[in-house]
Amino acid sequence: MTAHVEDHGLLRFLTCGSVDDGKSTLIGRLLYDTKTILADTLSAIEKTSQKRGMGAVDLSLLTDGLQAEREQGITIDVAYRYFSTGTRKYIIADAPGHEQYTRNMVTAASTANLAIILIDARKGVLTQTRRHSKLAALVGIPHLVVAINKMDLVDYSQEAYEKIKADYLEFAAKVGIDDVRFIPLSALNGDMIVERGEQLGWYEGPTLMEILESAPAAHTEHDEPFRFPVQYVCRPQDSANPELHDYRGFMGRVESGSIKVGDAVTVLPSGRESTVKAVQLGGVDIGEAFTEQSITLLLADEIDTSRGDMIVKSGEVPAAVKQIEATVCWLAETPMDRARTYLIRHTTRDSKAKLAAIDHRLDVNTLENLPADKLAMNDIAQVTFKLAQPLFVDPYTVNRGTGAFIIIDESNNNTVGAGMIL
Repeated sequence: MTAHVEDHGLLRFLTCGSVDDGKSTLIGRLLYDTKTILADTLSAIEKTSQKRGMGAVDLSLLTDGLQAEREQGITIDVAYRYFSTGTRKYIIADAPGHEQYTRNMVTAASTANLAIILIDARKGVLTQTRRHSKLAALVGIPHLVVAINKMDLVDYSQEAYEKIKADYLEFAAKVGIDDVRFIPLSALNGDMIVERGEQLGWYEGPTLMEILESAPAAHTEHDEPFRFPVQYVCRPQDSANPELHDYRGFMGRVESGSIKVGDAVTVLPSGRESTVKAVQLGGVDIGEAFTEQSITLLLADEIDTSRGDMIVKSGEVPAAVKQIEATVCWLAETPMDRARTYLIRHTTRDSKAKLAAIDHRLDVNTLENLPADKLAMNDIAQVTFKLAQPLFVDPYTVNRGTGAFIIIDESNNNTVGAGMIL
């Protein structure tokens, strides 16, 4: 009889820090030590490392995929990697360290449930360390792990580790970061990554892999209301099958919560109520569905429903708003124009929007809130939008799925901003 292995669920996590702190090497070490690198991939990076005259395999090559990155030895784009252990699947986002790539980091952080902030043990807490920590907290990543890397270059000194830890805690208290853990490690040598190694005997906490294995998965830490934005209404046209004449299925992805047959639901914006007649996945009745499943809902009553509507449990109806305050990261090279009308896409619903006010802009280096009359690329600000159509929203801190939106330039259909509702 095969022993049951508990599935801890998918964990999306982000690595970030200053340039040359070893983010890419850390991810390479995780992939290497968990034996999730294909033989041909390992052979290719071994050859590249030899060409560069390196004595050991350069594990950072596993994530620094762009040619420009490899030439400069830095990370520019967000590199995603996937691996799994016996108990969990992982998606890693390796975020760029440079200030001019803030938008890339915000994009990577938007789906992460944990962030690893790397600090070079020789350099301590830097401006970029503080900036990335603030951004990680700002986009709602609930758990931070401060990994003090390159301990091999400070002779694995506990004193150096404790000083950096104290400095970081002082900064964290000022900006309101409270869930943070610390770990000393050497990504180059593999100490405290998957194996403990022999150099950090004074550290009695878990390895990085043990922290990742035990971290809560998304949507598991508190009860979330059921939110189901309708993507498509399925009305099969099959004259040979009379049973399908009355079939009306609402297709979409469960953004949060769960639903089962018999539950009372409300359809927004109409406010009409019904009960769930069937929950289907791939045409098969499954009876109940959970967060992040793409399903089809059938209701007991005929209700006029289309793409952009939202189905929620009765008694858990979100706010319908025509004005939103949000934290926005501006992604486009063209600055935000107060005179322009933009399109806000929230779940599957669109609404024209006008910028009502820029309350303040965050200086990502000093972490001060400054007055602003426009937003340029990579700027992060608190703004207010007036909407032409109501949106059904939750605060981003409560529900990421219904608390986030993107801003679209209607003239070219480009995504120019991303926002988190306050």
